[in-house]
Amino acid sequence: MSLTDRDQGAASVPATPPAGGRHTGPTVADVVRAVTTGPLPVRITGYDGSAVGPSDAGITLAIQSERGLSYLLTAPGDLGMARAYVSGDLALQGVHPGDPYEALRVLKDELRLRPPSLAEGLALVRGLGWERLMPPPAPPQEAQPRWKRVMNGLRHSRVRDGAAISHHYDVSNAFYEKVLGPSMTYTCAVFRSPDDTLEQAQAAKYDLVAGKLALKKGMRLLDVGCGWGGMVRHAAREYGVKALGVTLSKAQAQWAQAAIEREGLTELAEVRHLDYRDAPAEQFDAISSIGLTEHIGVRNYPAYFGALRSRLRQGGRLLNHCITRADNRAPHRSGAFIDRYVFPDGELAGPGRLISEVHDAGFEVQHEENLRQHYALTLAAWCRNLVEHWDFCVSEVGAGTARVWGLYMAGSRMAFERNGIQLHQVLATHNGPNGVSGYPLRPDWLP
Repeated sequence: MSLTDRDQGAASVPATPPAGGRHTGPTVADVVRAVTTGPLPVRITGYDGSAVGPSDAGITLAIQSERGLSYLLTAPGDLGMARAYVSGDLALQGVHPGDPYEALRVLKDELRLRPPSLAEGLALVRGLGWERLMPPPAPPQEAQPRWKRVMNGLRHSRVRDGAAISHHYDVSNAFYEKVLGPSMTYTCAVFRSPDDTLEQAQAAKYDLVAGKLALKKGMRLLDVGCGWGGMVRHAAREYGVKALGVTLSKAQAQWAQAAIEREGLTELAEVRHLDYRDAPAEQFDAISSIGLTEHIGVRNYPAYFGALRSRLRQGGRLLNHCITRADNRAPHRSGAFIDRYVFPDGELAGPGRLISEVHDAGFEVQHEENLRQHYALTLAAWCRNLVEHWDFCVSEVGAGTARVWGLYMAGSRMAFERNGIQLHQVLATHNGPNGVSGYPLRPDWLP
């Protein structure tokens, strides 16, 4: 009796036997039933012709090759599934690859996994062949594991940070133009209403940052981790601020500087390809850090905020905008999929740790807010853009990389919606003698 025969009462429909005669070993359906319990919320089909789960399910997972099964067996969890999906050995049917949100929701909420017993596991391995437990080579989109990255230097050294940033951002500016939209802004937008367009929400975010920093004509702004220069250009164009942005991504810096020239902002705005640690040691009136803290490493917070404080004049303001954990006890390091395919070496701390580090660096925190729900809306908009421009994006970066982005953005949207991660803006001042901050009694950016 196969595992599927024994367990079929738990499934909505029995597993379909493979076509072409009797199968002498475990089928893909057998493997699925060995590691799940209860009714399956999706249909799962195998390269061997077997299938399990309701035939009328809205979503189907198609394991299309032996390599795909080996990916799933040799790296259980999100990494194995990501490898199979990115390589094309696992297909999701019923959702668009640019926005597989609904498939992720169903799997998270309704699929119940269980570890097989030792006897079941041994029987499966003997039937499948021990070669199924030999990990296939990872897809080319995957970064090296953490232990191998030491060849690029210690974690968060300049060289290794540069390699990590390049892995994520130096993909294709044309690809990012389609996914991010005209603002070329790869950070959380601010929605006054869910009906706002992405461009309206990104402009509102920049206005919010500018208001919190009290930007005025003639001031000097340093924007660290400036991306494609969205904040730099907005501050120069809308507020008459002389703005300098620095980024570790050469592709971002080139695109941003070209955009500055197209918009006639060269007298006020500039973007340089620099590590934040190499930003000019000058006294700026305001500093914005929008989406950089995630990349620097939690242990480097003191040095990071210290470097920013040394470049901010007394009475000046710092606005730090970054993703955080939902609490202060969660691990700092990201999961395997995010670490290998999205943000190598990325780390997140809880909001309490973040605020404490800002304080301990010599700033005074004046205001903090959580924009978690806004990031979920932002990610949904980026997924819509990817779906709309799917064919172009695939032509630019390849189907595997495009699938990485759809999976990553849809999964991140769910994490923000469910309070798995958050987005915090922390506004702080560099006080002068005797605690003089220049900060008003009430926030001056609110009506």
